[in-house]
Amino acid sequence: MKMSKGFKNGALLMLTAMVGFGVAGCGTTEKPANTNASAPKAEQPVQPAKETKVEEKKEEKKLSGKLVVYSAGPKELAEAIQKGYETKTGVKIEMFQGTTGKILSRMEAEKANPAVDVVVLASLPSTQGLKKSGMTLEYKDAKNADKLIPEWSDKEGHFYGYSASALGIGYNTKLVKTPPKEWDDLTKEEWKGKVNIPDPALSGSALDFVTGYLSMKGDSGWQLLEQYKKNGVAMAGANQEALDPVITGSKSIIAAGVDYLTYQAKAKGEPVDMLYPASGTVISPRPAAIIKTSKNVDNAKAYIDYLLSDEAQKLVAETYLLPGRKDVKAKDRPGVDQIPQMKIDWTWMDTNGDAVTKKFTQLFK
Repeated sequence: MKMSKGFKNGALLMLTAMVGFGVAGCGTTEKPANTNASAPKAEQPVQPAKETKVEEKKEEKKLSGKLVVYSAGPKELAEAIQKGYETKTGVKIEMFQGTTGKILSRMEAEKANPAVDVVVLASLPSTQGLKKSGMTLEYKDAKNADKLIPEWSDKEGHFYGYSASALGIGYNTKLVKTPPKEWDDLTKEEWKGKVNIPDPALSGSALDFVTGYLSMKGDSGWQLLEQYKKNGVAMAGANQEALDPVITGSKSIIAAGVDYLTYQAKAKGEPVDMLYPASGTVISPRPAAIIKTSKNVDNAKAYIDYLLSDEAQKLVAETYLLPGRKDVKAKDRPGVDQIPQMKIDWTWMDTNGDAVTKKFTQLFK
């Protein structure tokens, strides 16, 4: 049915009046009198809904694919961390395990076509060298990084010292009834031909000890090492190779041996123990770093986070290493505050590591 023009205008006027009345009513603060009990109650103005802030939860990125890790031992710890990380993330790890020296050699061989995403070394100066060469990726937001012992990590986030070992004098308790107390005691006649020392070209922690000692003593520090050589101290491979003869009794003592291996052997019932000279020793952090050429950066960051987690730090303690976090206690062994430390210069150690290794190797050939 066609609506007339007059009807349209009338309807429009009525609608305008109703809207105007409604607007005026909304602006009134005075309460109208109730003149008719049966009249419908005036509708209350609808209040605008209050805005509720919904906090956006930052969802963790769903990880997939693989991660290539080159890790210095101990083997059981590397494998336990691998299992825990894979279970947590679903990412598959391709692992190469070796000494710090072997890992660095492999990285050098792969320089034209790098494969590794994360390296875990047993030497802080060696990791500093990777940073200096521009090979590490900055990762500042690692979880629990604020709980770490700060001296073991890079302030700019290029590497994190998630664990450490201390270097000491390990000895066979059946053969050694009165153990030596100081480093220079090993130059005495009674220990002639009975002492092993790890090769710093293979063991990052042994290199930390030698360079740390020299950074404190200067060139005069070579006198002790020369006296070791004259007294028949033998350079005997990496840490485990140097310790095994002490466990079996073909040698009596290991100088500058990583302590966690001795504590592990002792826990298994082997006749060995460890001491730290009162003059001090070196605590060797074991840093982890993401390599700049990584093809799996998100997976690599998650691996660093896992290393610093409660779960992984507990695994570190169970391996008799020193945990990197201040709030995690060492297990059945002296903690960081119970070990006398030398005043060493990490920068000097990093700069002079290659020259020291070469000279030491020539001396102990």
